[in-house]
Amino acid sequence: MSKRLRWIIAAGAMVLALVAPRGARAQGNPDPSGFKFLSGQGAQPIFEGWSHNPDGGFLMWFGYINRNYVETLSIPVGPANSIMPGGPDRGQPSFFNNRIQTRVFAVAVPKDWGPKQELIWSLTVRGETLKAVAWLQPEWEIDPIFEGRAPTAEQRKNTAPSVTLDSAAAVALPNALTLTATVVDDGLPPPTKRPAPAVGQETPPTLKPLPDQAEIPVNVPAIPSGGGRRGQPAQGLGVTWTLWRGPAAVKFDPPGRGAVKDGKATVSATFTQPGTYLIRLKAHDGALWTEKDITVTVAGTGTSQ
Repeated sequence: MSKRLRWIIAAGAMVLALVAPRGARAQGNPDPSGFKFLSGQGAQPIFEGWSHNPDGGFLMWFGYINRNYVETLSIPVGPANSIMPGGPDRGQPSFFNNRIQTRVFAVAVPKDWGPKQELIWSLTVRGETLKAVAWLQPEWEIDPIFEGRAPTAEQRKNTAPSVTLDSAAAVALPNALTLTATVVDDGLPPPTKRPAPAVGQETPPTLKPLPDQAEIPVNVPAIPSGGGRRGQPAQGLGVTWTLWRGPAAVKFDPPGRGAVKDGKATVSATFTQPGTYLIRLKAHDGALWTEKDITVTVAGTGTSQ
C-alpha cells in the first residue's frame, strides 16, 4: 500500500470520527447525526501528516474542523490557541472559517526531531479543549506538492510565483479596503481546464425527521468559506485572500480563488469591527505557491455583523 493511500485512509477515518458534533443530545434529538449546527459548536484541530523540509528537518501539516456551518470563530493565540513546544505562537491561524479546512499550515521542526517527539496544537472553545498531536509516524509521510508522484521535467523547471503588495493596508470604517498585489510567474505548469465543482461535505444534505421527531429539522444552507479549500490544487495561476488572524470576519469580493490579470490581483475587503487583522495572500500556479501576510489596521466604529 502506497504512503499516499495510507494517508488518505487514515485521514478519512479521522474525519469520520470527528464529524458528529458534541452537545447534540442537549438540543433534544436522540441522534446527533440528525443535526447540522449553524453555531454554538467548537473547533477540532487536526494533524494531517508530515513532509520533508529542504533544510533536512520536517514540516508538520495541520488543518481543522470548525463544526459550525455558519459561525466563524476568533481564538487569539495564547492559552486557548497554542502549539507546544516552542509556542504558543507557531504561525497558526486565530480566525477559523466554518466547516472543514484541510492542510491549512505547516510547522517546521529540526532534523534532529525524534520519531516519538510530539508537537501539540490545542484549541479551547466554550470551555472545551481539543488537541491535535503531530509526530513522525512513518505512515503519515506526505508530499504536499507532488502527492507522492515523481516530478516531471516540466515540474522540475517550475518556480513558485513571486508576490509584491502594491496597496496601502489601512482603512477606516465603514469604508471597504481595496488590496492589490503584483504576481509574477514563469507560466509553468500550463493552465488546465478547471473541473466541475464536486458536491461533498461542504454541501449539507437535506435533513429528514427521525422516526420519533414530530417536526422536520431545519435545513441549513451551504455557506462558502473565506478563501476556499486549501487542500484543492489550483488550475493555473490564481490567488486566494484569507483572513488569518483578526477579531471578526472579513468579506472578500470576489470570494474564493481570484484570477491574475496583467500581473495584478485585486480584492475588496469589507470589515465590520475595528482592530488589527492579518490577511494571508496565497499565489498558486497549479503546483507551487507563495504566501504573503498583510497586516491591516482598521479604525472607526464597529457595526453589527
